[in-house]
Amino acid sequence: MPRIRISYNAPVVLTFALAAVVVHVLPDSAKLWFTAWPKFHDARAYVGLFTHILGHQNWQHLIGNFMLILLLGPILEERYGSLSLLIMIVITALVTGLVNVLFASSFLMGASGIVFMMILLASTANIRQGEIPLTFIAIAVIYLGGEIYRAVSSDDNVSQMAHLLGGAVGGVFGFVHARGKSVETKGIDKLGMPAAKPLPKVAAGGAKR
Repeated sequence: MPRIRISYNAPVVLTFALAAVVVHVLPDSAKLWFTAWPKFHDARAYVGLFTHILGHQNWQHLIGNFMLILLLGPILEERYGSLSLLIMIVITALVTGLVNVLFASSFLMGASGIVFMMILLASTANIRQGEIPLTFIAIAVIYLGGEIYRAVSSDDNVSQMAHLLGGAVGGVFGFVHARGKSVETKGIDKLGMPAAKPLPKVAAGGAKR
């Protein structure tokens, strides 16, 4: 019987989750380095543009986010590659952090924007050039529409802003990847095999010996 071993199958996602747990047990004063500030006050505000996705208000907040990240993340990391997914996470963090500085008046922390980025990105998995999957539309309406409703009907519109931005960034990533993939696979037939090249024309008198 072959030996069963535990594999570190999704290094970016697993390291992200472990780092968030470590940050959560730090003293409250240290957590200010893992928060998106409403203005550029000092070095912590600049660092927080990227690191706020590691900070969480409580264990429920952290577990709620990383249940979905650990579910979707490994699938996306296998599909797009560890480096590409890491770049997507960093860009999403930067976008939400910058928008918080420019338009919000409160602090922002948590990986909710990354969750919504992954949800919308996963919904574009089978996208093709020139097509919009119905599943993408359904997910966008259900998740992003719900966040718009909650932003209008409640005072806590900061987290909804992060959710909407994360979802928008994930959708953009999905469509950009589909466009790049269509260029790379030009000359591939519908079965995924290289398209057959046309046979050379033979003169009417038959092949020359």
